[in-house]
Formats: sequence, C-alpha cells, structure tokens
Amino acid sequence: MQQLIVRGDPGIRKDAVIDYDGEEQVCFSIQRQGDYHGPDEVQLWCTIGTPDEREAFEKRQYVPHWLGVDSVDADALDVIAPRGRQ
Repeated sequence: MQQLIVRGDPGIRKDAVIDYDGEEQVCFSIQRQGDYHGPDEVQLWCTIGTPDEREAFEKRQYVPHWLGVDSVDADALDVIAPRGRQ
C-alpha cells in the first residue's frame, strides 16, 4: 500500500483500477486537492494497493504517515477501469 499523487485528473474515482509500476493497483481512497486555492492543475492524492490489501485498508491496519509517496502526471497513468470493475 502507498500514497500516489496524480498531477491532473485522469478521470479516476474511488475503486478505480490502474496499472502502476507494472502491477494492477486499486485506488482505495482519493482526495481531490487544489480546486480552489491550489496549483494550476488539480491533484489527486490516492491511497493505492493490491486487491489483497483491501481488508487491511478497511480495518485501518496501517499507519498513513509511514506509507511511501510517489507522484505521477495524469498523462502517464495507465487507467484500466476508471470507477472500479463492474
């Protein structure tokens, strides 16, 4: 599990499935930053992880401040399912 800051809006929402670092990741939560008083483009702060990490996320069995943080441009993000698999 890790934090991913996406610069720009690739059209993903909660439970979206993305390909990040060659692995399928699920966006467990997304906070939208910068709509009013932020940078020129919006940022999405996502908590991502593999599907088998969902239970740990839902039960809060992690420390958010200890998660690794990466950032990526919205254009470079490979979106598999923008709103989760249906």
